[in-house]
Amino acid sequence: MPLNALIAIFGLLGLFLLIVAVRRFRVMNVGSGVFSGSMAMVFLVLAAAVLALVLDLRTYQRLTNETPVGELDLSRVAPHQYDAVLTYPNGSVAVFFLRGDEWQVDARILKWQGTVNLLGFDAALKLDRISGRYTDIADERGQPRTVYELHPPETIDLWDLARRYHRWLPWVDALYGSATFLPMADKGSYEISASQTGLIARPLNEAARTAVSGWH
Repeated sequence: MPLNALIAIFGLLGLFLLIVAVRRFRVMNVGSGVFSGSMAMVFLVLAAAVLALVLDLRTYQRLTNETPVGELDLSRVAPHQYDAVLTYPNGSVAVFFLRGDEWQVDARILKWQGTVNLLGFDAALKLDRISGRYTDIADERGQPRTVYELHPPETIDLWDLARRYHRWLPWVDALYGSATFLPMADKGSYEISASQTGLIARPLNEAARTAVSGWH
């Protein structure tokens, strides 16, 4: 991966210049030592910054074909109130309490320029939030709402950087959000998938299929 190569190059240059700086300080060549030490810090900071970007990018999923990103299971606990269990492809589980008639999952998508695609960067997606929503607009405006983040806060947020400095990042072709929503149903199970165009949701069992077939 090109970013890994940058980390290695910046890190090695930083370490080399740091060694040079220490040697020059030992022979009392202070001016040259300060310069080498300063350049060493620049390259080490660059290596750390690129590493942080790589770690954030790894929280995104590469989108080559349609890819499952989660399975959602619902249990009704009261009218317009549901317990929701989101199971990720790696087996980890997150539990939420949702209010409303429908569930919605939002995602962030990064698409790269064609030349960057050739270097191995496919479009990437990261789940952003899950929420409950009401079918009736009046309920949506007046009833309690529930929404939860689906990713922890990042030290360096690649999405935020690309959004703020998009004009200076020519290799980012598109930066956009995608959402999918379906009606909630007691004992309903749903599959959430991602493609190059965004999120897709499908009912997995009879309870969910019945809710979707009668959805208005």
